[in-house]
Amino acid sequence: MKHTSIALFSLALLLAACAKQAPPPAALAPKPAAQVDDARLAKADSEPQNWMVYGGNQQAQRFSGLNQITPDNIKDLKPAWSMDFDTNRGQESTALVVDGVVYVTTAWSKVYAADAKTGKALWEFDPKVAGPHAAMNCCDVVSRGAAVYQGKVYVATFDGRLIAIDAASGKQVWSTATFDPESTHAISGAPRVGAGLVFIGNSGGEFGGRGYVSAYKADTGEMAWRFFTVPGDPAKPDGAASDAVLASKAQATWFGKPNDYRGGGNVWNSIVYDPDFDQVYLATGNGFPWLRTFRSEGKGDNLFIDSVVALDAKTGAYRWHYQETPGDIWDYDSVADMILADLNLGGQARKVLMHTPKNGFFYELDRKTGELISAEPYIAGINWAKGIDKKTGRPIMNPLAWYDSRKQPFTASPGEGGGHSWAPTAFSPKTGFMYLQASDYSSARHVPRPTYEYVKGLDNIGTYHFTNHAPGQAAPNPDPNAPKPANYLLAWDPVAQKAAWKMPGLGGAVMATAGGVVFQGHSRNVVMGELVAYRADTGEKIWSHETPNAVAGGVVSYAVDGEQYVLVTTGQGGGSIIAGTPDVRARQNGRLVAFKLGGTATLAGDPPAAGPPVVVAEDFTADSVKVGADLYLNRCARCHGINAMSPNILPDLRRSAALGSKDAWRSIVEDGALQNTGMIAWKRFLPEGGAEAIRGYVAGQARVEAAALAARKP
Repeated sequence: MKHTSIALFSLALLLAACAKQAPPPAALAPKPAAQVDDARLAKADSEPQNWMVYGGNQQAQRFSGLNQITPDNIKDLKPAWSMDFDTNRGQESTALVVDGVVYVTTAWSKVYAADAKTGKALWEFDPKVAGPHAAMNCCDVVSRGAAVYQGKVYVATFDGRLIAIDAASGKQVWSTATFDPESTHAISGAPRVGAGLVFIGNSGGEFGGRGYVSAYKADTGEMAWRFFTVPGDPAKPDGAASDAVLASKAQATWFGKPNDYRGGGNVWNSIVYDPDFDQVYLATGNGFPWLRTFRSEGKGDNLFIDSVVALDAKTGAYRWHYQETPGDIWDYDSVADMILADLNLGGQARKVLMHTPKNGFFYELDRKTGELISAEPYIAGINWAKGIDKKTGRPIMNPLAWYDSRKQPFTASPGEGGGHSWAPTAFSPKTGFMYLQASDYSSARHVPRPTYEYVKGLDNIGTYHFTNHAPGQAAPNPDPNAPKPANYLLAWDPVAQKAAWKMPGLGGAVMATAGGVVFQGHSRNVVMGELVAYRADTGEKIWSHETPNAVAGGVVSYAVDGEQYVLVTTGQGGGSIIAGTPDVRARQNGRLVAFKLGGTATLAGDPPAAGPPVVVAEDFTADSVKVGADLYLNRCARCHGINAMSPNILPDLRRSAALGSKDAWRSIVEDGALQNTGMIAWKRFLPEGGAEAIRGYVAGQARVEAAALAARKP
């Protein structure tokens, strides 16, 4: 026993010595970042803790399978963390969450990665978008999101680059130009991924040129194919995947001589990859110019504007299309989110594409063939068409709606904002309802111009825009008996083809959850906002929480360590830059805000009131102010607000320090002193003395604002 004890003791000492000399075990390798592939995306619903693709899954349903947050406990939903961005421009992004990391884009196409539990920034990427390109779009330098795939984050920049970023380090892997930087295109939409490719379109439907979508190899950035959505010169084929179908189907629907600027059909929002059929769907926008008189001799369907187009994902070859608004002259873009679902319709299982474009009709299409299944009005007050002919699939037109051929104004309902616009929609497999923001009896008075001249860089659409009458004509008297516009969150039953419920309110993007809750972002005074929650089955409002910035971007949900979070991007969207408000606030950076049950974070307060208007002592002649008012409407209003009433997302010119100085004003407006922020030199677009005339008009509006503020003070 004694010898045995000594032996064991000696062995123990030897093992201890060896243990001290042995190298430490290798540290566990960190999990690779954003290892998302087609197999994982096809089963995204099995990972409700993640939000790996724009739309939540490849069907773009914006439905979270998480059910921790319910109508019963939502009263305990509080801010968990927030992260500030470095820009106060428009924010419309939907964040992505993969394995505990948030990837989000901001204005100017910047990208952030953040810890999903704490909000701590992990890296940021600035593509350094050229400031002057900001003038090449209608609605600010917004970005709606990124894509993650095969260890990379993909962002499409406002000035036309598609960039692959290493998801772990935030370093650029490759970059490719998707259009000529001197063109009038821009990109505000999120890339989509599938079949080893990255798909991206572009915007610019108010500035001229042909829309198209391109597919790039995800690993190298090499272009795989391109599909133009409208034809060009038939004598000059593009050498693109679209050549054959444009020649066989689209060319005959256009009339007149082709040129470099006519077309439109931009795919600036919704693109959906369908793994069931290995095809990609494109949702196309309005034609350019808006007035068909100037783009197609006043006739023709003008394919493929305002359409859903299905392509072979790998080759870009045409498969089918359905045009929702043939010959559009009312700005009825068909760019709203497309949602894919398997529905039982009439006792038959159907693979369906659901779509709610601006024109006011809810479409259900067979995803394999493009066959129209149904089309019913989802809003009240539609007057451009009496319905959709189920046999032909074409709208039953109101003859008065063709204001281009009648050369008379027409008040169209819905208006150019649509019965529903681009704000993301959701579908809940649990309730069977589709959820979207909708508007009854919205309207716009379209006034045709008698002549047309295209000037590159200006948004001459062929009508008198931002006004309801032609110059020299009296404004029409409003109809006192006209129904009042109504905004609401709509739950639509796609099987019964009717509304399930409506909840009044003006909101934006929607997300549904397995917990029986529908979340939606709202605005309070254009620039400030709140996140609101409703019961998914009845529409009852059950919760809200104010945010210092409006919520125009998408709402997502994810989980970390067993806790469910709800995440929003805050900072009003670029589409609100022309909307005036009497409550003008100081400009404030956007942010990312996360909520969870029992959250303990405190959000920043509302932005303070903006500074006072600049009251200019100089007198300006009535004739000069009149010229300035016309120039402002046609050159400045789309960024700085109609009647110079700005919500201050882009600067409120009534409060500009330069307003009191002729020289400072001229250096900015004519010479482009602030072009790096997007304020280009407008000298080539203005007559002699134009900048000073605009200053005189804005100075007058500033005095009106100062008087209004003084009258409101106690």
